Amino acid sequence: MIQSIPATTRTAPASAEVREAHVACQDFSFYYGDNHAVKNVTLDFSSFQVTAIIGPSGCGKSTLLRAINRMNDLIPGSRTTGKLIFDNQEIYGPRLDVVTLRRRIGMVFQKPNPFPKSIFNNIAYGRRLHDHQGKNELLATVETSLQRAGLWEEVKDRLEDNALSLSGGQQQRLCIARALAVDPEVLLMDEPTSALDPRATARIEDLIAELRGRYTIIIVTHNMQQAARVSDHTAFLYEGELIEYGVTARMFTKPREKRTEDYMTGRFG
Repeated sequence: MIQSIPATTRTAPASAEVREAHVACQDFSFYYGDNHAVKNVTLDFSSFQVTAIIGPSGCGKSTLLRAINRMNDLIPGSRTTGKLIFDNQEIYGPRLDVVTLRRRIGMVFQKPNPFPKSIFNNIAYGRRLHDHQGKNELLATVETSLQRAGLWEEVKDRLEDNALSLSGGQQQRLCIARALAVDPEVLLMDEPTSALDPRATARIEDLIAELRGRYTIIIVTHNMQQAARVSDHTAFLYEGELIEYGVTARMFTKPREKRTEDYMTGRFG
């Protein structure tokens, strides 16, 4: 029988210094064939806070992020060592239910990827798949999810319009609403604003701030200013290794590692 990860009751911590781990890496490595992309990372992601993963291109940021909800599974020759833990269960355990895992750990990608369906059906899709909600429940889920994503007032009279008719920034918020509709506990964001203009980027950053405390958010970003603005904690990866991790304010003012300081001041990367 496939093991399903049970849902837990979420209680937000009082401050950014709380270190309860929702997701944890324990000497975790990820390989693409012979390519050791993530190297023996040990790291706790604090619950209900925002953690930014930064580092130069090709350093393993997105690989680590996608490993958390097993988005790399279908890549030929990929394998892992060590442990990746979610709520005290191994994400790469042989009996884990990946469908349940991906419901509880949502994902937002670099480029908006709405389904070629109505706005309503984009949001309702996950609930229909997982819970078989009735019409009134679906309506409530769609409204709540769009409100949480800051999109309801803009689309409440257009729910039957094709989602592809929305602007890029609206599409990305729609994708966030779609992820939130199945009530995840963790939200992964892989460079969610890199394809957006400055105004849309600011709206997504505001949204991340609004979601803080309700979800554990892990965001990969190349943008140092964005990491400083939105995150409680920052992890710096370089060539697959975790170089430094800590409270964002300290990381950006008094990094302990020279490579961290060199990267943040633009000396490389």
